Amino acid sequence: MSPDTLAGYAAASLPRYTSYPTAPHFTALDEAAYRAWLAGIGAGDALSLYVHIPFCQSLCWYCGCHTSVTRQPARLARYTDGLEAEAALLAAALPAHAGVAALHLGGGTPSAIGADGLGRLFATLRRHFPFRDDAELAVELDPRVLTPAIVKSLARGGVTRASLGVQDIDSEVQARIGRPQPAAQVQAAVTMLRAAGIRAINFDLMYGLPGQTVAHARASAAFAAALGADRVAVFGYAHVPWMKPAQKAIDEALLPDAEARLAQAEAAAEALERAGYVRIGLDHFARPEDPMARAAAGGGLRRNFQGYTTDTAPVLLGLGASAIGRLPTGFAQNLPDERAWLAAVEGGRLPVARGRALSEEDRLRGGLIERLMCDLALDLAAVPEAVLATARPRLEPLLADGILAERNGHLEVAERRFLRHAAAAFDAYLGAGPGRHSRAV
Repeated sequence: MSPDTLAGYAAASLPRYTSYPTAPHFTALDEAAYRAWLAGIGAGDALSLYVHIPFCQSLCWYCGCHTSVTRQPARLARYTDGLEAEAALLAAALPAHAGVAALHLGGGTPSAIGADGLGRLFATLRRHFPFRDDAELAVELDPRVLTPAIVKSLARGGVTRASLGVQDIDSEVQARIGRPQPAAQVQAAVTMLRAAGIRAINFDLMYGLPGQTVAHARASAAFAAALGADRVAVFGYAHVPWMKPAQKAIDEALLPDAEARLAQAEAAAEALERAGYVRIGLDHFARPEDPMARAAAGGGLRRNFQGYTTDTAPVLLGLGASAIGRLPTGFAQNLPDERAWLAAVEGGRLPVARGRALSEEDRLRGGLIERLMCDLALDLAAVPEAVLATARPRLEPLLADGILAERNGHLEVAERRFLRHAAAAFDAYLGAGPGRHSRAV
C-alpha cells in the first residue's frame, strides 16, 4: 500500500461502532416511550447495568469522557443520592427478569464518590436488582487516587474486575497530557487490588499521544505484561478539541502522523503478542485463559459501549447523567447535564433524553457490523443481497487495496488496523445527518 493510500485511510473519520446506529443518530425519546420499552423486557432476559459517575479530581487533557472536576463532598453525595433514586425508578418500571449478569462502573473516576459512597451504591443496586451468583462486577479506576479504603469498599461490594487507566508510562508523555503517574503508583494499585481479592486486572494504554514514540508504546505494553494484566486495551488517541475543550492544552505540533500512529499501535501489539497475549478485534489483548480470549475463539465476543465484552445480556440499563443503555427495542440515553438529570430523578421521572428505536434493518446491519468488529470475518451467506449491494461500492476499494479478502463465501479482514473501514461499509447512516468522528487509525 502506498504512503498516500495509507494516509488516506488513516485520516478518515469513522465511528468506533460500539453501537449501531451510532449515538449521533439518536433523536428525542420521551419517558413514556422508554417506560414502554422497559415493560417489554422478557422474564428470561438477563440485565447488564452501567453506572456513569462523571467526576475526577483533575482533568487529563487527552480525555474524551463526559466528566468534570470536583472535590465538593455535597455535590458528590447528591449525585450518589440521585443514582439511588434512579435505581429505584428503574427497578419499579421493570417487569420480571432474569437478574443482573454484569455491572460496570465507569466515568470519570467512579471512586470519586468515596469509599462510603461506593458502599451505598453497591447496597442500593443489590437492594433493587437481584444479582446472579456469577455476575461480573467491573470498575474503571485511576491508580493515582486509589486508596486502601476505596479498595476495601470495592471488594466488599463484590467487584471482580478492575480496569486501570495507564495510557503511557513515560513521564514526558504523561506531562504532555496532564497526567503525571509514576509506574510505581500503578504497580502499587495492582498489588492492593489483588491483595483484596480483585484479581482480574485490565490496563488501558494509548498510542498517538503528543511526543509519543514507538519505543514509548512498546515499553508501556511490556510494562502491562510484566505486571500480569489479564486484558490490555490499546486505544488510539482521538484529538477532538471541538468536542473536548481540555484537549486544546495539547500541543498539536507534537501529535504523531498517521504512519507514526500505525507504527506505535503495531509495536504495542507485537510486544503483547510476544508476551503471550491473544490479539482480539480492533484494539484488545487478553491472556489465553481469560474469558475474553475464550469468547473470541468461540465466536461469542460481543461489543457494547464499553468496547469489547463477554457480556451477553440482551438488556443494558444505563444509570447516571449521559449514560446509554440498550434494550431489545432500541437505545436510550440519559440527560447529559448533571443538574437536569438530578432534577428528573429527584422529581420521580426517568431521566431519558434521547434514543433510537431499532428497525429490523438496523438490527441486521448492527449484527453484521458487530460480527465484523469481533470476528474480523463475515459469512456473506448471512448478508441479504440488497444489503450487500449497498455495501459493495465501499467494499471494493478495500478488497483492491488488500485490506479485505473474499474467500470461500466469507469476507475476511486482512489488515485489522482498518477494521472500522470494513464495518463502515455496512453503515447505512454514515455520511447522513450529524456526526463528527475520530480518526480511523
